[in-house]
Amino acid sequence: MADKQQPHPNRGGAISRRQARRRAVEMLYEASQRGTDPVTLLADRVGSTDVDPVADYTITVVEGVTTHREQVDELLAEHAQGWTLERMPPVDLAVLRVGVYEMLWSSDVPDPVAIDEAVGLAKELSTDDSPRFVNGVLGRIGTIADRLRAVL
Repeated sequence: MADKQQPHPNRGGAISRRQARRRAVEMLYEASQRGTDPVTLLADRVGSTDVDPVADYTITVVEGVTTHREQVDELLAEHAQGWTLERMPPVDLAVLRVGVYEMLWSSDVPDPVAIDEAVGLAKELSTDDSPRFVNGVLGRIGTIADRLRAVL
């Protein structure tokens, strides 16, 4: 029987994309609550033996959301009918940022999957109204995602 390869001690190996995505949302939320840069928080965690290993996909998402945050936030502000970013629950905002990032910059994540995963995270992490809100905002952005990808 072949030995199971152990993950790198400071990076996650055997966790699902769903778990990695959830961790990215948690890190984006924590950074916003602490008023710190998400990539700085991420860098502190990747090298630390005091916390669970950080999956490569978590790193990709946190870095991607941070890199494209201005564009992501503009889209969210435009398509979150009746809501400002400041008024949104911080968890919902983190979930929405991950969803928009995955739809527009993760070529290996189909739009419906990005939306479904974001709605699932909203169900797990936020209020009873959040899944419907997240679905509505991302659904509106999804209808123009192809045009957006062409100009981003």
